Amino acid sequence: MLLIFESILPIFLLVVLGVMLKRWRAIDRDMWNGLEQLGFYVLFPCLLFTTLAKAEFSGIAAGSVAVSSIGSVTLIALLLALSWPLFRAAGVSGSSFTSVFQTSTRWNAFIALAIGEKLYGQQSLALVALVATLIIIPLNFYNIAMLIWFGGGSRSLKTFLWKVLTNPMIIGSALGVAVNLLEIPLYRPVMQAAELVASSSLSLGLILVGAGLKLADALKPRPLALLPVFLKLIFMPVVMTAAAYALGMRGELLMTITMGASVPTAMNGYVLAKQMGGDAPLYAAVATLQTVASFFTIPIVLAAAAYLAGG
Repeated sequence: MLLIFESILPIFLLVVLGVMLKRWRAIDRDMWNGLEQLGFYVLFPCLLFTTLAKAEFSGIAAGSVAVSSIGSVTLIALLLALSWPLFRAAGVSGSSFTSVFQTSTRWNAFIALAIGEKLYGQQSLALVALVATLIIIPLNFYNIAMLIWFGGGSRSLKTFLWKVLTNPMIIGSALGVAVNLLEIPLYRPVMQAAELVASSSLSLGLILVGAGLKLADALKPRPLALLPVFLKLIFMPVVMTAAAYALGMRGELLMTITMGASVPTAMNGYVLAKQMGGDAPLYAAVATLQTVASFFTIPIVLAAAAYLAGG
């Protein structure tokens, strides 16, 4: 467990660095919005593209990975959607419910990719990228559908499809898989340029995670904010690990699946909450709580999964 903790520590030190830099007055605060957009539209899609374009999937049980990851996310999303009457009876607004839904289902692929590479190397990085590719479409489908339905905006099918299909992470992942499976040759200098862009994405992405946290919102959290902390950091890893184990996954494959499920929520959902009528302050508070708590829960979850992985 100490080895896992020490492997994860550099990732969280970069998150802490982001928290500190955001509060350093020497840096223009307006810069952060531009960096977030650069990461969302260029850096992260480029990382997904280059990783998936070069990945060797022959040793990965892609079918089992797809069933366990998509099935688990779908199950949790369905359970949350069916629980809406309970939230409404408790006085929770539709906008707040969308933030509970988003923070319970979304996962921070920046953190997952960084931890996967640190713990298990390039093969784990490729597997995390594959999982990201498999679940990014259903995740955006479910979350955007919730925001459209409860956010008070347009509920048109055209709006929904446009937001899903123009997601830069979906585009980057789809292009990477296409290049890989179709064996499309790429001009080497172009690929090298893409790899140089991708190489900066993980470290900058983790700094941006820290910069986006709202520590003040987490000091006195609303009781509602604690529920998605449990659902995302404990319940989702249990569900996804159990599904992967039942499908015969063991060793580093199972550990990588567990690790990907145990990371906190993604900050890009905060932007969607602001743009589509969700409860953005609640989202920010939950994301902060999850990120801080995950520093302790991820080593515990991975240590528990290690017993299964060796079976």
